[in-house]
Amino acid sequence: MSTFKQFLANSTFKRGVVVPSLIFILSVSLVSSFVPKRAAAMLGIVQEWIFINLNWVYVWSVTIFVFFLVFLVFSKYGSIKLGDNDAEPEHSFFSWISMLFAAGMGIGLMYFSVAEPISHFSDKTFGGLLDITRAKNAQLYTFFHWGIHAWAIYGVVGLSLAYFTYRFKLPLSLRSCFYPILKNRVNSTAGDVIDIFALCSTFFGITTTLGFGVVQLNAGLVEIGLIPRTSFGYQIGIVTVIMTISIISAASGLNKGLKFLSQVNIVAALTLMAFVLVLGPTVFLLGSFSEGIGYYINEFFNLTFNTHAYEPETQPWYFQWTILYWAWWISWAPYVGLFIARISRGRTIREFIGAVLIIPTVFNFLWMTVFGNSATWLDRNVASGLLSSMADRADELLFKFLDYFPLSTVTSVLAIFIIFIFFVTSADSGIFVMNSIATKNAARSPKWQMIFWGVLLGFLALVLLNAGGLQSLQTMTLITALPFSIIMLLFCYSLVQGLIVDSNYYARGFSPATIYWSGEFWKERLQRILSFRSKEAVSNFMQQTVRPALEELAEEFQKRGITATVHTKEKPMEVALTIKHEIIDDFSYGVRNQSKLISDFLVGEENIPGIESNKTYIPKTFFGDSRKGYSIEYFTKNEIIADVLKQYERFRDLSSEVRNELFIDNTLKT
Repeated sequence: MSTFKQFLANSTFKRGVVVPSLIFILSVSLVSSFVPKRAAAMLGIVQEWIFINLNWVYVWSVTIFVFFLVFLVFSKYGSIKLGDNDAEPEHSFFSWISMLFAAGMGIGLMYFSVAEPISHFSDKTFGGLLDITRAKNAQLYTFFHWGIHAWAIYGVVGLSLAYFTYRFKLPLSLRSCFYPILKNRVNSTAGDVIDIFALCSTFFGITTTLGFGVVQLNAGLVEIGLIPRTSFGYQIGIVTVIMTISIISAASGLNKGLKFLSQVNIVAALTLMAFVLVLGPTVFLLGSFSEGIGYYINEFFNLTFNTHAYEPETQPWYFQWTILYWAWWISWAPYVGLFIARISRGRTIREFIGAVLIIPTVFNFLWMTVFGNSATWLDRNVASGLLSSMADRADELLFKFLDYFPLSTVTSVLAIFIIFIFFVTSADSGIFVMNSIATKNAARSPKWQMIFWGVLLGFLALVLLNAGGLQSLQTMTLITALPFSIIMLLFCYSLVQGLIVDSNYYARGFSPATIYWSGEFWKERLQRILSFRSKEAVSNFMQQTVRPALEELAEEFQKRGITATVHTKEKPMEVALTIKHEIIDDFSYGVRNQSKLISDFLVGEENIPGIESNKTYIPKTFFGDSRKGYSIEYFTKNEIIADVLKQYERFRDLSSEVRNELFIDNTLKT
């Protein structure tokens, strides 16, 4: 057997997912490389049309995600674990939070920490406002874009994946989130299409981030004098180093490589933030942090629902920031959600949502306040607008900002280190997630598959970077966020369906049919439990057991001067005992031959004999007051009589209470 064939034989790739995905990835990459300007122009027109005409879809989707997760936190479903009821978290809390940042927003925090607040502060759209107002709004809009809404997007996907994977024992795959809707069809072509979408979206998101981020690293290395200039040759070297470390980390296993790098980097990031906080305008930063949170809370609903329909002059800014952000977070949701789910086994739903929504949000607010408010303060009081003039040079802004602090070379080196590790951890987790999608979460995969994804990521990022096609790839990724927002809404629906079943399953008590059980007839009851009854068998039970029980009881009522009659109906078969009353409602206890669907999984199960179809029949009670009935399939004749008397005693007790007059008084009803 040749080496190539041996590779294929050992591979865990699922061809129905991998082959179409690679064809699509390579096709789009080639088009973006060979005709980058034409591709960017065409995709730009499509994106602009979507943002202008369908921006409300993004707004409402993200809003629903936020309130949906808040609802789950305060609902009875919040205590459900992402795993077995006795499952314990796989990672410590600090490691878990560190990896959330590494995969979610780590690199973005470095890139936009200075660039976004300065962009909002200097944007001509708000040129008519006072400097102080523009500075406060810059912080507010940055909080809005990096706060609860962004993490709610990731949270919906991550929670859905973790729930269906660890609770329902399904593969860690987006297709699993459709299980309540598709059932077994999640393993069909429909499921493959969902995974193909996730794989392509993940690949494009990481590729564009890697390509654009390399430019920032290149600028940083020039700033500290480590390399003389920005060039494609140096960028090849940067990508090579990043992907080599990422592949080694991914191949060594998630628990070893990514956890260690994430913990190191979060400590480095905290160190840099503390440095800026202490040596910057400390009192102003602490005060503006408190005021910024209050401003954000006060404006939360206005920001959430505002589409700027009454302010057309601000809509271009709104489309290029808020809507672009929502689309970007949604496009990254398959990748980040898969990764968050992978590391969240053993957490409760309430703990998961609380940690994913609140902790990163508070940290982001503090980070953006320290860097962003320092930047706007320096721009107003020290730099005389120099930082504002560089708003369109985001790659350089962070390093120019650090020049205003002591030890600028040291802090720039630390910033480059943080950016570098964030890139490594993003690529590392991306490789892991892509391989997980491509293999339907295979337990073990050969290491060459990790190498394959890493090499492909680095190669296409460089090709697109050199040809100028990264913008086209980014634009197409943002366009695909629109249909995926609808898919995510279906995730919410599926999750609710699963939680309802889950809650009912564990809250379900014993069947009413078992109330009178003792060990006396255990063999007969065992036989009935193992039997799945036909319509004829239930009809015979009703004729031979139910009807005689009701007739004997009716006869006893008659002896005591109470009018009681037994009625029989054929289709569907029913037997009912009725006690007539003049003033209050009649008492009625009936039994109906009712069909019941059973799970397709049980049909053909060798250890559960006698199931030939997915339909069985049960003798189910019904009452005159339309209460929900229950099966009496295991009752003996005397137990049926006792059950009727129990219901009649309840009826008499309720009828005697004054507060129930309106409900039971026949004279008040027309």
